[in-house]
Amino acid sequence: MKTVFGVIGLGRFGFHVAKTLAEGGAEVIAIDSDPERVRAVSEFVTRSYVADALDEKALEEAGLFNVDVAVLSIGQRVEASILVAVLLINRGVREIVAKAVNPLHGEVLKRIGVKRVIYPEKEVAQRLARSLLIRGVLAEIPFAEGYSIFEVEAPSWVKGKTLGELDLRRKLGVNVLAIKRGDRILVNPSAQESISEGDLILVLSSEEDLKRFLKGR
Repeated sequence: MKTVFGVIGLGRFGFHVAKTLAEGGAEVIAIDSDPERVRAVSEFVTRSYVADALDEKALEEAGLFNVDVAVLSIGQRVEASILVAVLLINRGVREIVAKAVNPLHGEVLKRIGVKRVIYPEKEVAQRLARSLLIRGVLAEIPFAEGYSIFEVEAPSWVKGKTLGELDLRRKLGVNVLAIKRGDRILVNPSAQESISEGDLILVLSSEEDLKRFLKGR
């Protein structure tokens, strides 16, 4: 049975969330007060509605109180975001992901029962800044406090050596999860696997350990 998602607010963030979920095979119900935004997403999602998110009856008729996960992406309208979150919680939506514009907004959302609060602009900006500060980082996915999964270009000092010879986990605290070599992806590579010119490496690491790995010390 498919997971049903509700996306409330179809600005740039909400649009891409709805589109990506739908392309991933999920059932998506999308709502926005702007007819143009609804029209743009209608070709991707299961159902879409032009309605005010503060209209409880409209949310009910759209089926948004029956979704498995609600994505609340009306972050710029802080008061509306909080009020819609209250409506969803009171009507039994168990999992809500809400976009916040600042820490105070996020704290209020958490206090009323929103389980996951995100700051898209802040998070993207931080990842971009880190990729500029740490040369060789192509992408980053936060994993746990102090740790991320990084996609990096293989530094020159590791090329031609096997993972066993490098012993990166013990020496540098870097865990190699996968190696991308052209069109091939080697998941959980063995200790006998060597690093080649042009390889991209997926690693789980702290930022400081990653810096040491890229510098070779």
